[in-house]
Amino acid sequence: MTSPSPNPGTARTRAATIALACAGVFVAYLPVVTVVVSLPAIQRALHATTAELTWVSDAFVLPVAALILTAGVFGDVHGRKKVYQVGLALCAAGALLALCARSVQMLWAGQALAGAGAAALLPVTLALISQAVPNHRERGKYIGLWTTCMMAAMAVPPLIAGVILEHFSWRYIFVLPIPVALVTMVLAARLLEESRAAGGRKLDWAGQATAAVAITALIYGVIEGGASSFTHPRTVAALILAVVSGAAFVIVERRSSSPMLEPSLFRVPAFVASTVAALISFLGLIGFFFVLSLYFGVVQRLSTLESSARMVLVNVVCMALGFAMGHLMRRFSPRSLITAGLLIAAVAMWSLTFLSADTSFPSVAWRLCLLGLGLGLAFPCITGTAVAAVPHHRAGMAAAGNNAFRQVGGALGPALLGALLTMRVTETLPSRLAEAGVTGGQARQITQTAGAEGLGAVAGLDLGAHTGRALGAVGEAFLDGMRLCLNVSAVSLALAAVASCVLLRTRRPAAHTGGAPQEDRATPVTAGDALR
Repeated sequence: MTSPSPNPGTARTRAATIALACAGVFVAYLPVVTVVVSLPAIQRALHATTAELTWVSDAFVLPVAALILTAGVFGDVHGRKKVYQVGLALCAAGALLALCARSVQMLWAGQALAGAGAAALLPVTLALISQAVPNHRERGKYIGLWTTCMMAAMAVPPLIAGVILEHFSWRYIFVLPIPVALVTMVLAARLLEESRAAGGRKLDWAGQATAAVAITALIYGVIEGGASSFTHPRTVAALILAVVSGAAFVIVERRSSSPMLEPSLFRVPAFVASTVAALISFLGLIGFFFVLSLYFGVVQRLSTLESSARMVLVNVVCMALGFAMGHLMRRFSPRSLITAGLLIAAVAMWSLTFLSADTSFPSVAWRLCLLGLGLGLAFPCITGTAVAAVPHHRAGMAAAGNNAFRQVGGALGPALLGALLTMRVTETLPSRLAEAGVTGGQARQITQTAGAEGLGAVAGLDLGAHTGRALGAVGEAFLDGMRLCLNVSAVSLALAAVASCVLLRTRRPAAHTGGAPQEDRATPVTAGDALR
Protein backbone atom coordinates (compact mmCIF):
# COMPACT_ATOMS: atom_id res chain seq x y z
CA MET A 1 0.00 0.00 0.00
CA THR A 2 1.13 3.55 -0.67
CA SER A 3 0.28 6.76 1.04
CA PRO A 4 -1.92 9.12 -0.98
CA SER A 5 0.43 12.03 -0.22
CA PRO A 6 3.98 10.70 -0.09
CA ASN A 7 6.37 12.66 2.08
CA PRO A 8 9.41 14.43 0.56
CA GLY A 9 11.73 11.63 1.67
CA THR A 10 9.61 9.04 -0.17
CA ALA A 11 9.52 11.24 -3.28
CA ARG A 12 13.30 11.63 -3.20
CA THR A 13 13.76 7.89 -2.78
CA ARG A 14 11.47 7.21 -5.75
CA ALA A 15 13.30 9.74 -7.95
CA ALA A 16 16.66 8.25 -6.96
CA THR A 17 15.45 4.72 -7.70
CA ILE A 18 14.17 5.66 -11.15
CA ALA A 19 17.38 7.58 -11.95
CA LEU A 20 19.56 4.66 -10.87
CA ALA A 21 17.42 2.21 -12.86
CA CYS A 22 17.96 4.32 -15.98
CA ALA A 23 21.68 4.64 -15.23
CA GLY A 24 21.87 0.86 -14.86
CA VAL A 25 20.38 0.11 -18.27
CA PHE A 26 22.70 2.76 -19.78
CA VAL A 27 25.74 0.95 -18.33
CA ALA A 28 24.38 -2.43 -19.47
CA TYR A 29 24.07 -1.39 -23.13
CA LEU A 30 27.27 0.68 -23.41
CA PRO A 31 29.35 -2.13 -24.99
CA VAL A 32 26.79 -3.23 -27.61
CA VAL A 33 27.24 -0.82 -30.53
CA THR A 34 30.50 0.71 -29.26
CA VAL A 35 32.28 -2.58 -29.90
CA VAL A 36 30.47 -3.28 -33.17
CA VAL A 37 31.58 -0.01 -34.80
CA SER A 38 35.16 -0.73 -33.66
CA LEU A 39 35.35 -4.22 -35.22
CA PRO A 40 37.50 -3.22 -38.23
CA ALA A 41 40.10 -1.63 -35.91
CA ILE A 42 39.99 -4.65 -33.58
CA GLN A 43 40.40 -7.01 -36.54
CA ARG A 44 43.49 -5.16 -37.75
CA ALA A 45 45.05 -4.95 -34.30
CA LEU A 46 44.43 -8.53 -33.18
CA HIS A 47 44.55 -10.18 -36.65
CA ALA A 48 41.14 -11.74 -36.03
CA THR A 49 39.14 -13.73 -38.56
CA THR A 50 35.51 -12.93 -39.36
CA ALA A 51 34.36 -15.83 -37.11
CA GLU A 52 36.53 -14.54 -34.26
CA LEU A 53 35.07 -11.05 -34.74
CA THR A 54 31.59 -12.53 -34.49
CA TRP A 55 32.50 -13.94 -31.08
CA VAL A 56 33.62 -10.47 -29.92
CA SER A 57 29.97 -9.41 -30.13
CA ASP A 58 28.44 -12.72 -29.10
CA ALA A 59 30.74 -13.14 -26.09
CA PHE A 60 28.80 -10.20 -24.60
CA VAL A 61 25.30 -11.11 -25.75
CA LEU A 62 25.44 -14.83 -24.90
CA PRO A 63 25.71 -14.39 -21.10
CA VAL A 64 22.90 -11.83 -21.26
CA ALA A 65 20.60 -14.28 -23.03
CA ALA A 66 21.62 -17.24 -20.87
CA LEU A 67 21.53 -15.55 -17.44
CA ILE A 68 18.84 -12.86 -17.62
CA LEU A 69 15.99 -15.06 -16.36
CA THR A 70 17.97 -16.37 -13.40
CA ALA A 71 19.26 -12.88 -12.55
CA GLY A 72 15.68 -11.62 -12.31
CA VAL A 73 14.70 -14.46 -9.95
CA PHE A 74 17.89 -13.97 -7.93
CA GLY A 75 17.01 -10.30 -7.41
CA ASP A 76 13.48 -11.20 -6.35
CA VAL A 77 14.76 -13.76 -3.81
CA HIS A 78 18.01 -12.26 -2.46
CA GLY A 79 17.53 -8.53 -3.03
CA ARG A 80 17.52 -6.31 -6.09
CA LYS A 81 20.04 -3.84 -4.69
CA LYS A 82 22.61 -6.65 -4.26
CA VAL A 83 22.11 -7.90 -7.81
CA TYR A 84 22.23 -4.32 -9.15
CA GLN A 85 25.57 -3.71 -7.43
CA VAL A 86 27.01 -7.02 -8.62
CA GLY A 87 25.91 -6.23 -12.17
CA LEU A 88 27.68 -2.87 -12.12
CA ALA A 89 30.83 -4.46 -10.69
CA LEU A 90 30.87 -7.13 -13.41
CA CYS A 91 30.39 -4.50 -16.14
CA ALA A 92 33.35 -2.50 -14.78
CA ALA A 93 35.52 -5.62 -14.40
CA GLY A 94 34.70 -6.79 -17.93
CA ALA A 95 35.57 -3.40 -19.40
CA LEU A 96 38.86 -3.37 -17.48
CA LEU A 97 39.78 -6.84 -18.75
CA ALA A 98 38.93 -5.86 -22.35
CA LEU A 99 40.98 -2.67 -21.92
CA CYS A 100 44.01 -4.81 -21.07
CA ALA A 101 43.36 -7.50 -23.72
CA ARG A 102 46.41 -8.72 -25.62
CA SER A 103 44.55 -11.33 -27.67
CA VAL A 104 41.10 -11.82 -29.11
CA GLN A 105 40.46 -14.57 -26.54
CA MET A 106 41.16 -12.15 -23.67
CA LEU A 107 38.78 -9.68 -25.30
CA TRP A 108 36.11 -12.40 -25.39
CA ALA A 109 36.59 -12.96 -21.64
CA GLY A 110 36.15 -9.26 -20.91
CA GLN A 111 33.03 -9.10 -23.05
CA ALA A 112 31.61 -12.18 -21.31
CA LEU A 113 32.10 -10.61 -17.87
CA ALA A 114 30.39 -7.43 -19.03
CA GLY A 115 27.57 -9.51 -20.50
CA ALA A 116 27.03 -11.26 -17.17
CA GLY A 117 26.79 -7.82 -15.57
CA ALA A 118 24.25 -6.68 -18.16
CA ALA A 119 22.20 -9.84 -17.52
CA ALA A 120 21.98 -8.82 -13.86
CA LEU A 121 21.10 -5.19 -14.59
CA LEU A 122 18.38 -5.53 -17.22
CA PRO A 123 15.65 -7.37 -15.24
CA VAL A 124 16.55 -5.68 -11.95
CA THR A 125 16.30 -2.15 -13.33
CA LEU A 126 12.79 -2.83 -14.65
CA ALA A 127 11.85 -4.36 -11.29
CA LEU A 128 13.15 -1.24 -9.52
CA ILE A 129 10.89 0.97 -11.63
CA SER A 130 7.90 -1.25 -10.85
CA GLN A 131 8.77 -1.04 -7.16
CA ALA A 132 9.16 2.75 -7.23
CA VAL A 133 6.03 3.39 -9.34
CA PRO A 134 3.27 0.99 -8.23
CA ASN A 135 0.61 2.92 -10.19
CA HIS A 136 0.41 1.11 -13.55
CA ARG A 137 -0.97 4.17 -15.33
CA GLU A 138 2.00 6.29 -14.26
CA ARG A 139 4.60 3.59 -14.77
CA GLY A 140 4.41 3.67 -18.59
CA LYS A 141 6.24 6.98 -18.97
CA TYR A 142 9.10 5.74 -16.77
CA ILE A 143 9.42 2.55 -18.80
CA GLY A 144 9.61 4.87 -21.81
CA LEU A 145 12.41 6.79 -20.08
CA TRP A 146 14.17 3.47 -19.40
CA THR A 147 13.91 2.60 -23.12
CA THR A 148 15.27 6.03 -24.08
CA CYS A 149 18.31 5.50 -21.84
CA MET A 150 18.86 2.12 -23.49
CA MET A 151 18.83 3.75 -26.93
CA ALA A 152 21.11 6.56 -25.68
CA ALA A 153 23.65 3.92 -24.65
CA MET A 154 23.56 2.62 -28.22
CA ALA A 155 23.70 6.08 -29.83
CA VAL A 156 26.19 8.28 -27.99
CA PRO A 157 29.16 5.96 -27.16
CA PRO A 158 29.88 4.97 -30.81
CA LEU A 159 30.64 8.61 -31.60
CA ILE A 160 32.96 8.74 -28.61
CA ALA A 161 34.57 5.51 -29.86
CA GLY A 162 35.06 7.11 -33.26
CA VAL A 163 36.93 10.05 -31.74
CA ILE A 164 39.05 7.68 -29.61
CA LEU A 165 40.00 5.50 -32.57
CA GLU A 166 41.02 8.57 -34.58
CA HIS A 167 43.67 9.49 -32.00
CA PHE A 168 44.28 6.57 -29.63
CA SER A 169 44.32 2.78 -29.44
CA TRP A 170 41.08 0.81 -29.86
CA ARG A 171 41.49 -0.35 -26.24
CA TYR A 172 40.35 2.98 -24.86
CA ILE A 173 36.80 2.44 -26.12
CA PHE A 174 36.43 0.34 -22.94
CA VAL A 175 37.39 3.17 -20.58
CA LEU A 176 33.96 4.86 -20.44
CA PRO A 177 31.98 2.03 -18.73
CA ILE A 178 34.47 1.84 -15.84
CA PRO A 179 33.96 5.28 -14.21
CA VAL A 180 30.25 5.34 -15.09
CA ALA A 181 29.71 1.95 -13.40
CA LEU A 182 31.82 2.81 -10.35
CA VAL A 183 30.14 6.18 -9.77
CA THR A 184 26.73 4.55 -10.12
CA MET A 185 27.75 1.89 -7.59
CA VAL A 186 28.69 4.56 -5.05
CA LEU A 187 25.40 6.41 -5.55
CA ALA A 188 23.40 3.18 -5.34
CA ALA A 189 25.09 2.23 -2.06
CA ARG A 190 23.83 5.46 -0.54
CA LEU A 191 20.50 6.06 -2.26
CA LEU A 192 19.01 2.72 -3.29
CA GLU A 193 16.83 0.81 -0.85
CA GLU A 194 16.87 -2.98 -0.76
CA SER A 195 13.73 -4.75 -2.00
CA ARG A 196 12.53 -8.26 -2.71
CA ALA A 197 9.47 -9.73 -4.39
CA ALA A 198 6.62 -11.07 -2.35
CA GLY A 199 5.82 -14.74 -2.82
CA GLY A 200 7.70 -18.01 -2.81
CA ARG A 201 9.87 -17.83 -5.95
CA LYS A 202 12.92 -20.08 -5.93
CA LEU A 203 16.00 -20.38 -8.08
CA ASP A 204 15.50 -22.88 -10.90
CA TRP A 205 19.01 -24.30 -11.32
CA ALA A 206 17.97 -27.13 -13.66
CA GLY A 207 16.18 -24.66 -15.93
CA GLN A 208 19.17 -22.32 -15.86
CA ALA A 209 21.62 -25.08 -16.78
CA THR A 210 19.57 -26.45 -19.69
CA ALA A 211 18.80 -22.94 -21.03
CA ALA A 212 22.46 -21.88 -20.89
CA VAL A 213 23.64 -25.03 -22.68
CA ALA A 214 20.93 -24.73 -25.37
CA ILE A 215 21.66 -21.07 -26.13
CA THR A 216 25.45 -21.46 -26.11
CA ALA A 217 25.38 -24.58 -28.28
CA LEU A 218 23.03 -22.95 -30.79
CA ILE A 219 25.17 -19.83 -31.21
CA TYR A 220 28.39 -21.85 -31.33
CA GLY A 221 26.95 -24.14 -33.98
CA VAL A 222 25.81 -21.24 -36.17
CA ILE A 223 29.16 -19.43 -35.92
CA GLU A 224 31.29 -22.51 -36.52
CA GLY A 225 29.01 -23.67 -39.33
CA GLY A 226 29.51 -20.38 -41.13
CA ALA A 227 33.26 -20.39 -40.52
CA SER A 228 33.84 -23.98 -41.71
CA SER A 229 30.86 -26.11 -42.68
CA PHE A 230 27.43 -26.98 -41.31
CA THR A 231 28.23 -30.65 -42.01
CA HIS A 232 31.40 -30.60 -39.88
CA PRO A 233 31.02 -33.09 -36.98
CA ARG A 234 31.74 -30.36 -34.40
CA THR A 235 29.01 -28.12 -35.85
CA VAL A 236 26.48 -30.95 -36.11
CA ALA A 237 27.21 -32.00 -32.52
CA ALA A 238 26.66 -28.44 -31.27
CA LEU A 239 23.33 -28.08 -33.06
CA ILE A 240 22.12 -31.49 -31.83
CA LEU A 241 23.13 -30.50 -28.29
CA ALA A 242 21.14 -27.26 -28.70
CA VAL A 243 17.99 -29.18 -29.71
CA VAL A 244 18.36 -31.76 -26.92
CA SER A 245 19.04 -29.09 -24.28
CA GLY A 246 16.13 -26.99 -25.52
CA ALA A 247 13.80 -29.98 -25.21
CA ALA A 248 15.19 -30.69 -21.74
CA PHE A 249 14.52 -27.07 -20.74
CA VAL A 250 10.86 -27.40 -21.75
CA ILE A 251 10.50 -30.66 -19.78
CA VAL A 252 12.22 -29.18 -16.71
CA GLU A 253 10.07 -26.04 -16.77
CA ARG A 254 6.84 -28.04 -17.13
CA ARG A 255 7.72 -30.06 -14.02
CA SER A 256 9.25 -27.27 -11.92
CA SER A 257 7.33 -25.86 -8.95
CA SER A 258 8.99 -22.47 -9.57
CA PRO A 259 9.87 -22.27 -13.29
CA MET A 260 11.99 -19.49 -14.75
CA LEU A 261 9.67 -19.34 -17.75
CA GLU A 262 6.22 -20.90 -17.53
CA PRO A 263 5.55 -22.92 -20.74
CA SER A 264 1.86 -21.99 -20.63
CA LEU A 265 2.80 -18.41 -21.56
CA PHE A 266 3.42 -19.67 -25.08
CA ARG A 267 -0.26 -20.49 -25.40
CA VAL A 268 -0.99 -16.74 -25.23
CA PRO A 269 -0.96 -15.38 -28.82
CA ALA A 270 0.00 -11.82 -27.83
CA PHE A 271 2.96 -13.06 -25.78
CA VAL A 272 4.13 -15.24 -28.66
CA ALA A 273 3.78 -12.37 -31.14
CA SER A 274 5.71 -9.88 -29.00
CA THR A 275 8.42 -12.45 -28.26
CA VAL A 276 8.88 -13.28 -31.96
CA ALA A 277 9.00 -9.56 -32.75
CA ALA A 278 11.59 -8.97 -30.02
CA LEU A 279 13.81 -11.84 -31.18
CA ILE A 280 13.70 -10.97 -34.88
CA SER A 281 14.03 -7.20 -34.46
CA PHE A 282 17.18 -7.54 -32.34
CA LEU A 283 18.52 -10.27 -34.62
CA GLY A 284 18.16 -7.87 -37.53
CA LEU A 285 19.41 -4.80 -35.64
CA ILE A 286 22.58 -6.20 -34.02
CA GLY A 287 23.38 -8.39 -37.03
CA PHE A 288 22.80 -5.39 -39.29
CA PHE A 289 25.23 -3.25 -37.26
CA PHE A 290 27.81 -6.04 -37.47
CA VAL A 291 27.57 -6.28 -41.28
CA LEU A 292 27.28 -2.54 -41.89
CA SER A 293 30.35 -1.74 -39.78
CA LEU A 294 32.36 -4.07 -42.03
CA TYR A 295 30.81 -2.44 -45.13
CA PHE A 296 31.96 1.01 -44.05
CA GLY A 297 35.40 -0.28 -43.05
CA VAL A 298 36.15 -2.85 -45.77
CA VAL A 299 34.27 -1.48 -48.80
CA GLN A 300 34.05 2.28 -48.28
CA ARG A 301 37.25 2.40 -46.20
CA LEU A 302 35.88 4.99 -43.81
CA SER A 303 37.36 5.82 -40.43
CA THR A 304 35.60 4.60 -37.31
CA LEU A 305 34.34 8.11 -36.58
CA GLU A 306 32.85 8.40 -40.07
CA SER A 307 31.27 4.94 -39.72
CA SER A 308 29.85 5.79 -36.30
CA ALA A 309 28.36 9.05 -37.55
CA ARG A 310 26.41 7.07 -40.14
CA MET A 311 25.35 4.12 -38.00
CA VAL A 312 24.23 6.29 -35.09
CA LEU A 313 21.42 7.69 -37.25
CA VAL A 314 19.34 4.57 -36.54
CA ASN A 315 19.44 5.09 -32.78
CA VAL A 316 19.07 8.87 -32.98
CA VAL A 317 15.81 8.52 -34.92
CA CYS A 318 14.61 5.87 -32.43
CA MET A 319 15.34 8.25 -29.53
CA ALA A 320 13.70 11.23 -31.24
CA LEU A 321 10.59 9.20 -31.99
CA GLY A 322 10.44 8.23 -28.31
CA PHE A 323 9.24 11.74 -27.41
CA ALA A 324 6.16 11.27 -29.63
CA MET A 325 5.44 7.65 -28.71
CA GLY A 326 3.30 8.55 -25.69
CA HIS A 327 0.84 10.37 -27.97
CA LEU A 328 0.96 7.63 -30.61
CA MET A 329 0.39 4.87 -28.06
CA ARG A 330 -2.75 6.58 -26.80
CA ARG A 331 -4.18 6.73 -30.32
CA PHE A 332 -3.10 3.41 -31.85
CA SER A 333 -3.07 -0.23 -30.78
CA PRO A 334 0.17 -2.19 -30.30
CA ARG A 335 -0.88 -4.33 -33.26
CA SER A 336 -0.83 -1.26 -35.51
CA LEU A 337 2.42 0.19 -34.18
CA ILE A 338 4.41 -3.06 -34.03
CA THR A 339 3.20 -4.26 -37.44
CA ALA A 340 3.81 -0.88 -39.11
CA GLY A 341 7.21 -0.52 -37.45
CA LEU A 342 8.42 -3.97 -38.52
CA LEU A 343 7.18 -3.45 -42.10
CA ILE A 344 8.96 -0.09 -42.33
CA ALA A 345 12.14 -1.71 -40.96
CA ALA A 346 11.82 -4.51 -43.55
CA VAL A 347 11.51 -1.97 -46.38
CA ALA A 348 14.56 -0.12 -45.01
CA MET A 349 16.60 -3.33 -44.93
CA TRP A 350 15.58 -4.13 -48.49
CA SER A 351 16.50 -0.60 -49.67
CA LEU A 352 20.01 -1.09 -48.23
CA THR A 353 20.61 -3.95 -50.69
CA PHE A 354 21.10 -1.27 -53.37
CA LEU A 355 24.23 0.13 -51.70
CA SER A 356 27.44 0.04 -53.70
CA ALA A 357 31.07 0.83 -52.99
CA ASP A 358 30.62 4.52 -53.90
CA THR A 359 27.15 5.16 -52.39
CA SER A 360 27.05 8.71 -51.00
CA PHE A 361 26.34 9.63 -47.38
CA PRO A 362 22.89 11.17 -48.10
CA SER A 363 21.83 8.02 -49.96
CA VAL A 364 22.87 5.86 -47.00
CA ALA A 365 21.43 8.31 -44.44
CA TRP A 366 17.79 8.25 -45.55
CA ARG A 367 17.79 4.45 -45.51
CA LEU A 368 19.22 4.36 -41.97
CA CYS A 369 16.71 6.97 -40.79
CA LEU A 370 13.89 4.87 -42.26
CA LEU A 371 15.18 1.86 -40.34
CA GLY A 372 15.30 3.92 -37.14
CA LEU A 373 11.71 5.04 -37.75
CA GLY A 374 10.49 1.47 -38.07
CA LEU A 375 12.33 0.17 -35.03
CA GLY A 376 11.35 3.25 -33.02
CA LEU A 377 7.68 2.49 -33.62
CA ALA A 378 7.99 -1.19 -32.70
CA PHE A 379 10.44 -1.29 -29.78
CA PRO A 380 8.52 0.63 -27.06
CA CYS A 381 5.41 -1.55 -27.50
CA ILE A 382 6.98 -5.01 -27.63
CA THR A 383 7.87 -5.61 -23.96
CA GLY A 384 4.76 -3.85 -22.69
CA THR A 385 2.55 -6.01 -24.90
CA ALA A 386 4.15 -9.19 -23.57
CA VAL A 387 3.53 -8.06 -19.99
CA ALA A 388 -0.06 -6.93 -20.64
CA ALA A 389 -0.96 -10.26 -22.26
CA VAL A 390 -0.46 -12.40 -19.14
CA PRO A 391 -1.87 -12.53 -15.60
CA HIS A 392 -0.51 -9.84 -13.29
CA HIS A 393 1.44 -12.26 -11.09
CA ARG A 394 3.37 -13.44 -14.18
CA ALA A 395 4.15 -9.97 -15.55
CA GLY A 396 7.76 -10.04 -14.29
CA MET A 397 8.33 -13.48 -15.80
CA ALA A 398 6.86 -12.31 -19.11
CA ALA A 399 9.10 -9.22 -19.19
CA ALA A 400 12.20 -11.29 -18.36
CA GLY A 401 11.28 -13.93 -20.96
CA ASN A 402 10.72 -11.28 -23.62
CA ASN A 403 14.10 -9.70 -22.80
CA ALA A 404 15.78 -13.11 -22.88
CA PHE A 405 14.49 -13.85 -26.39
CA ARG A 406 15.51 -10.35 -27.46
CA GLN A 407 19.07 -11.10 -26.33
CA VAL A 408 19.02 -14.48 -28.07
CA GLY A 409 18.12 -12.58 -31.23
CA GLY A 410 20.97 -10.15 -30.53
CA ALA A 411 23.37 -13.09 -30.23
CA LEU A 412 22.04 -14.87 -33.29
CA GLY A 413 22.23 -11.71 -35.41
CA PRO A 414 26.04 -11.47 -35.76
CA ALA A 415 26.32 -15.27 -35.73
CA LEU A 416 23.75 -15.96 -38.45
CA LEU A 417 24.51 -12.97 -40.66
CA GLY A 418 28.26 -13.41 -40.13
CA ALA A 419 27.93 -17.04 -41.26
CA LEU A 420 25.89 -16.05 -44.34
CA LEU A 421 28.35 -13.28 -45.13
CA THR A 422 31.37 -15.60 -44.89
CA MET A 423 29.75 -18.31 -47.03
CA ARG A 424 28.66 -15.90 -49.75
CA VAL A 425 31.99 -14.08 -49.90
CA THR A 426 33.86 -17.40 -50.12
CA GLU A 427 31.62 -18.47 -53.02
CA THR A 428 31.87 -15.27 -55.06
CA LEU A 429 35.41 -13.99 -54.37
CA PRO A 430 37.18 -16.23 -56.96
CA SER A 431 34.83 -15.12 -59.76
CA ARG A 432 35.06 -11.46 -58.70
CA LEU A 433 38.86 -11.66 -58.81
CA ALA A 434 38.73 -13.29 -62.24
CA GLU A 435 36.44 -10.51 -63.53
CA ALA A 436 38.97 -7.96 -62.23
CA GLY A 437 41.81 -9.72 -64.04
CA VAL A 438 43.49 -11.08 -60.90
CA THR A 439 44.29 -14.77 -61.44
CA GLY A 440 46.84 -17.43 -60.65
CA GLY A 441 48.90 -17.32 -57.48
CA GLN A 442 47.73 -13.88 -56.42
CA ALA A 443 44.08 -14.91 -56.63
CA ARG A 444 44.79 -17.99 -54.50
CA GLN A 445 46.74 -15.90 -51.98
CA ILE A 446 43.87 -13.40 -51.66
CA THR A 447 41.24 -16.14 -51.33
CA GLN A 448 43.23 -18.01 -48.69
CA THR A 449 43.96 -14.81 -46.70
CA ALA A 450 40.31 -13.75 -46.79
CA GLY A 451 39.16 -17.18 -45.62
CA ALA A 452 41.72 -17.53 -42.84
CA GLU A 453 42.08 -13.96 -41.55
CA GLY A 454 39.08 -12.04 -42.87
CA LEU A 455 38.59 -9.58 -45.72
CA GLY A 456 40.29 -6.75 -43.83
CA ALA A 457 43.58 -8.67 -43.91
CA VAL A 458 43.67 -8.51 -47.73
CA ALA A 459 44.46 -4.78 -47.54
CA GLY A 460 47.80 -5.68 -45.89
CA LEU A 461 48.97 -7.90 -48.76
CA ASP A 462 51.64 -6.71 -51.18
CA LEU A 463 49.87 -7.14 -54.52
CA GLY A 464 51.87 -4.67 -56.56
CA ALA A 465 50.12 -3.27 -59.62
CA HIS A 466 47.05 -5.44 -58.98
CA THR A 467 46.30 -3.89 -55.57
CA GLY A 468 43.51 -1.57 -56.72
CA ARG A 469 41.74 -4.20 -58.82
CA ALA A 470 42.09 -6.84 -56.08
CA LEU A 471 40.61 -4.58 -53.39
CA GLY A 472 37.79 -3.65 -55.75
CA ALA A 473 37.03 -7.35 -56.28
CA VAL A 474 37.08 -7.96 -52.52
CA GLY A 475 34.63 -5.08 -52.07
CA GLU A 476 32.26 -6.50 -54.70
CA ALA A 477 32.40 -9.97 -53.08
CA PHE A 478 31.59 -8.39 -49.73
CA LEU A 479 28.63 -6.54 -51.27
CA ASP A 480 27.34 -9.88 -52.60
CA GLY A 481 27.40 -11.26 -49.06
CA MET A 482 25.93 -8.12 -47.51
CA ARG A 483 22.98 -8.12 -49.93
CA LEU A 484 22.20 -11.72 -49.01
CA CYS A 485 22.28 -10.81 -45.29
CA LEU A 486 20.04 -7.78 -45.77
CA ASN A 487 17.51 -9.73 -47.85
CA VAL A 488 17.32 -12.38 -45.12
CA SER A 489 16.81 -9.67 -42.48
CA ALA A 490 14.12 -7.96 -44.56
CA VAL A 491 12.17 -11.19 -45.08
CA SER A 492 12.45 -12.05 -41.37
CA LEU A 493 11.13 -8.64 -40.31
CA ALA A 494 8.26 -8.91 -42.80
CA LEU A 495 7.30 -12.35 -41.43
CA ALA A 496 7.43 -10.96 -37.86
CA ALA A 497 5.12 -8.15 -38.97
CA VAL A 498 2.64 -10.68 -40.37
CA ALA A 499 2.78 -12.70 -37.14
CA SER A 500 2.15 -9.54 -35.10
CA CYS A 501 -0.77 -8.53 -37.31
CA VAL A 502 -2.41 -11.97 -36.95
CA LEU A 503 -1.72 -12.65 -33.25
CA LEU A 504 -2.21 -9.17 -31.79
CA ARG A 505 -5.80 -8.66 -32.87
CA THR A 506 -7.14 -8.64 -29.31
CA ARG A 507 -6.11 -9.13 -25.74
CA ARG A 508 -7.83 -11.68 -23.55
CA PRO A 509 -8.48 -10.65 -19.98
CA ALA A 510 -5.94 -12.11 -17.57
CA ALA A 511 -7.09 -14.79 -15.17
CA HIS A 512 -6.63 -14.33 -11.45
CA THR A 513 -5.12 -17.74 -11.01
CA GLY A 514 -2.62 -19.97 -12.77
CA GLY A 515 -2.55 -20.86 -16.42
CA ALA A 516 -2.92 -18.72 -19.46
CA PRO A 517 -5.50 -15.93 -19.61
CA GLN A 518 -9.08 -17.11 -19.63
CA GLU A 519 -11.00 -17.54 -22.83
CA ASP A 520 -13.40 -14.68 -22.05
CA ARG A 521 -14.72 -12.24 -24.58
CA ALA A 522 -11.82 -10.42 -26.19
CA THR A 523 -11.33 -6.71 -25.56
CA PRO A 524 -9.33 -4.18 -27.56
CA VAL A 525 -5.99 -3.06 -26.16
CA THR A 526 -4.15 0.18 -26.89
CA ALA A 527 -0.40 0.57 -26.82
CA GLY A 528 -0.78 2.77 -23.78
CA ASP A 529 -2.53 -0.08 -21.97
CA ALA A 530 0.28 -2.40 -22.92
CA LEU A 531 2.79 -0.34 -20.98
CA ARG A 532 0.73 -0.31 -17.80
